[in-house]
Amino acid sequence: MFNVLWGALFVVVNFALFLACYRLFGKNGLYAWIGAATVLANIQVVKTIEIFGIVATLGNTIYATIYLTTDLLNEKYGEKEARKAVWFGFFTLVMSMILMQMALKFVPQESDISQEALETIFGLMPRLALASLTAYFVSQFLDVRLFSKLKKAYPGRNQLWIRNNGSSLLSQLVDTLVFASIAFAGVYSWSVWWQIVLSTYLLKFIVSAASTPVIYAARNFKFKEEG
Repeated sequence: MFNVLWGALFVVVNFALFLACYRLFGKNGLYAWIGAATVLANIQVVKTIEIFGIVATLGNTIYATIYLTTDLLNEKYGEKEARKAVWFGFFTLVMSMILMQMALKFVPQESDISQEALETIFGLMPRLALASLTAYFVSQFLDVRLFSKLKKAYPGRNQLWIRNNGSSLLSQLVDTLVFASIAFAGVYSWSVWWQIVLSTYLLKFIVSAASTPVIYAARNFKFKEEG
């Protein structure tokens, strides 16, 4: 029960920080959020927890906010800006992977206390990064494209929830299957692997659905520099 309650608070805090980032820094804050979220999601995913009686990985909440961010960019600034943000997150992930793998190669001093911990977190990063890069690249561009198509089919201001959740429904399924296949196939038993896939997709979609009021609120933010 603790994980469920703490998880609910975790979701609320993620959304609150997302809104604060956008409110304080405008469109630039959305790019900053994507950069931070791609890195943090790939750190958090190393940790597995049990929630609702099934095995799940962390990182689902903040990763789901990336879809929220690109959907908001697509809604307010257009598909071109959303695609730009996807490329920005892609670069951030590649950059962090390269720099942390190089950092691990330094020979630690005898009194060092961080090498083992860093290896635990980032030792799997090449495989996790490959999984994340592939899943991110495929699913995010799919999400942007789907959102744009839904925007044409359902252009009403009050139909944003259709665009937001509709694009996330398929793109997050693709993301979960691609990521779990590359990152965890052979690492966990197939029973655990399926639990991770199902729980990950379920949690991502719950977070995406819960983000609907957040994207409506964020859409109403006005900035002087944007006229």
